[in-house]
Amino acid sequence: MTAAALRAGLIGLGSMGRHHARVLAGLDGIDLVAVVDPMGDKNGWAQGAPVLSTVDELIALGIDYAVVACPTALHEEVGLKLAEAGVGALIEKPVADTVEGARRLVEAFESRGLVAGVGHIERCNPALRSLRTRLEAGELGDVFQVVTRRQGPFPHRIADVGVVKDLATHDIDLTAWVTGQQYTSIAAHTVSKSGRPHEDMVSAVGKLSDGTMVSHLVNWLSPLKERFTSVTGERGCFIADTLTADLTFYSNAAVATEWEALQAFRGVSEGDMIRYAIPKREPLLVEHELFRDAVLGKSQDICTLRQGLRTVEVAAAVIDSAKSGATVQLNPEGVAS
Repeated sequence: MTAAALRAGLIGLGSMGRHHARVLAGLDGIDLVAVVDPMGDKNGWAQGAPVLSTVDELIALGIDYAVVACPTALHEEVGLKLAEAGVGALIEKPVADTVEGARRLVEAFESRGLVAGVGHIERCNPALRSLRTRLEAGELGDVFQVVTRRQGPFPHRIADVGVVKDLATHDIDLTAWVTGQQYTSIAAHTVSKSGRPHEDMVSAVGKLSDGTMVSHLVNWLSPLKERFTSVTGERGCFIADTLTADLTFYSNAAVATEWEALQAFRGVSEGDMIRYAIPKREPLLVEHELFRDAVLGKSQDICTLRQGLRTVEVAAAVIDSAKSGATVQLNPEGVAS
């Protein structure tokens, strides 16, 4: 006898919501019960599911969990309503547009013992999943530095937040996730060139709890689309391209020297380069499979709301640093001090 399908709902049919609908409609063990969007479904993205006007209507149908893909400013209101109804939630990133809102969501779901996660999709990118596994296995030895670059053309779909909350949150989360470390300090500069109230470009440097240096360059003012992550350590450098899901390793060759003055300095030199063959499954499908399994109690390999809160706290520290011109210190839990 097969188990009954989980009843899932979707809130929001925008640029991400339409992809969530497509994946949910074809996901094993899931029944997409209905979609909520006050604008309706003029593009036919709901995959044939009924389209409702309010979250209350969706809850009334009886669902196990909902995917929250509405604008960031509405995440808190929608999430709290789901939690109060005893419904689990997969909330798009960032989990909320304020630190206080993110904390209220954590409390609402944790206090009720509900499964809830944040859609930090980069955790499901094949290149980064492989990179994390290799770092955990110690293949790089001591990690010295993480550098990310995320740039591309302006996304007209984004109106409610700037580049820090929309894009830099990807890099903040993936850096903490692949290294298993927390941010302890961050310093940043931002610029606003598009005539909107929010920042369009950010450059940030920081430190993780084990002393690893981090550097993030993020903008939506570049015609070049780039998604670059490099992790440098004692044995070499991993480079992940999350656009192509390629992972490359540049090894530090051990080259002997007879020059006495250099023997004390064990430097680096060019070694072998390896590009790994990685199965390339769609990250959004992997994200949904992992969340479904978490709801079923099979796995906890998801970005928790508490981890999502930490990312929002670091992003807030980035913005604070850019405004004040000072380095912001964070405790190991991610809370600005």
